Parts: sequence; C-alpha cells; structure tokens
Amino acid sequence: MTQLSPYLSYNGNCAEAMNFYARLFGAKLEALMTYGQLANEMPCPPGAENLVMHAYLVHPGFTLMAGDTPPGMKHEGITGAMMAITFDETAEAKRVFAALSEGGTVTMPLEETFWAKTFGMVTDRFGTPWGVNGGPKDMPK
Repeated sequence: MTQLSPYLSYNGNCAEAMNFYARLFGAKLEALMTYGQLANEMPCPPGAENLVMHAYLVHPGFTLMAGDTPPGMKHEGITGAMMAITFDETAEAKRVFAALSEGGTVTMPLEETFWAKTFGMVTDRFGTPWGVNGGPKDMPK
C-alpha cells in the first residue's frame, strides 16, 4: 500500500495544533513525541525538551504528521501549499471552517463555487492554510 501524508512544521506550537485537529476532526493522535522524551536516543539541545519531534494523527479519511521546526533551524512557516479537505455535507464544512477561523485569518469566505456547494480558505491560528470544501458538485467534463 502506498499512502501520501502531509508533514507540517510548526514553531513551538505543534502539540497544541495537533491536539486541536484531533478534537476538531474526531481523529486519534497516535504519536506525540518530544525531543526531551527521546533524549536517550538522540541529543536534545537545551531548551528544546518540550518541542515536538514527531506527531502522527490518524483519521479514517487521512493521516497527518507534524513536528516543531528542529532546534537550530529557522521556521519558515507553511507556504506554497494548503490542506484541502472535503466534506459530503455543507453543515460539516461550515462547522470546521468556523473552528479553523477562530483566531485565524479568512482569505476567502465560504461561498458557492462551480465545484462545491461551499468553499472557503483560511489560515488557522497555528499558521496552517486550509481550503474547506462542502457538498461537492459534479464537475463538467
């Protein structure tokens, strides 16, 4: 089996983001390992003990991996891509969009498009860009 999963990088708030996504999507956070927890396996730079080295979120429709930017590296944010998620029902898309919008920045409000009954774009409070689709339509061929 081949599976493609996004791996997101955060600036010290990975644990908060992944716990939020687990609650929001009803997913299971299967792993959340900090540099401090792995100090016996690899050196842990001072002050990095609580940074997340690896997190793994599992949902029946997707998996998501993430970590905090490694110590000594510059955090560049998440640019040039977005997490695109599609829901069968517009009500679920609206619920998720509203939750992602809290403390975030809406770049395109939810509205009807030619491919979905509702679509909007938001960068959440953790810096993750999202495209939220709800109620897909048949695309013209």
